[in-house]
Formats: sequence, C-alpha cells, structure tokens
Amino acid sequence: MRLDAYTVVLLRRPPGAPQFTEQQLNELQAGHLAFNARMREAGHSLTNGPFQDQPDESWRGLTVFRTSIDETRKLMEGDPSVQAGRLTYDVFTWLMPAGALGDRPAAQIDVG
Repeated sequence: MRLDAYTVVLLRRPPGAPQFTEQQLNELQAGHLAFNARMREAGHSLTNGPFQDQPDESWRGLTVFRTSIDETRKLMEGDPSVQAGRLTYDVFTWLMPAGALGDRPAAQIDVG
C-alpha cells in the first residue's frame, strides 16, 4: 500500500507571549495572512486556517504543507507572528491514502 505524507503545522500561542497594541496586532495579523497566502501561491502549502471551539485556547490554527519537515520549519520562520513571538508551532508528518489530497504530497511511502 502506498501512503502520501504531508507536513502539518499546529500553531500555538506560547505561554508568556509578548503583549502588543491593537495596531501592532493588526499589522502582525496582516503579515501572517500575507505569509499564508505566499505559501499557498508558491505551492508550499495546501490549505490553512484558524481554529474555533478548540479544547485548548492556545491552539490557534493549522496548515498542511507539501514540503519536508525541515523545509517547513525553515518556511515557518518567515511568518511575522512567529518572528514576533506571538505564535509558535509544532511540525509533524501526516499520512493518508495516496491521492486523498491530490497529486503533490511532501513524500510517498510504501507500507506492508
């Protein structure tokens, strides 16, 4: 069986995140949204979006990347909200049946 591998980013608000003015927050959010748009336009990410009704309020959103874990970590360092310390992230591999999300996964693996 063949599985597709995608890289998932779970965005979190870190404990002790810096405080920002409303204007700074608006600027960070605009930069964050522009970063996400660039990732999609460049084909690095498949989709992304914020959470609502999450059981842990520190969980802020999710992105599915088509890049390796190492490349995804490098890309995430370009997010203005990450640079400012407002957000941090966890990165991991997500496996699914081949073709479930299209034809451009980060990798394909064969299992048993």
